[in-house]
Amino acid sequence: MRETIYKIVPRQLWRAAEEHGVFEGAPVDLTDGYIHFSTAGQLAETAAKHFAGQDDLLLVAVDAETLGDDLKYEPSRGGDLFPHLYATLRTGAVLWVKPMPLGSDGRHSLPDLA
Repeated sequence: MRETIYKIVPRQLWRAAEEHGVFEGAPVDLTDGYIHFSTAGQLAETAAKHFAGQDDLLLVAVDAETLGDDLKYEPSRGGDLFPHLYATLRTGAVLWVKPMPLGSDGRHSLPDLA
């Protein structure tokens, strides 16, 4: 069964990655040495905790299997295993990109994950 993992990215940063064909990571990724991803079940909490109030975000979906051994699941919040990519992300490996609008309540609307 294919597992899809997700990356929340500011639109401007992702559009630059599309122009170059590779996403090297957001500032936090570059600092930590890997690209942070979330599973479907982790998305809402990730958006609330790390992107609260931020507008103009995109949700990038990636087939985890295509990332090979560079993808590691490691403990983070509360011991939950989060996907971390120890490589750059080729934009060609992306399944889809959808907007994550900010609602009037300051929370993000997650798109349909299909």
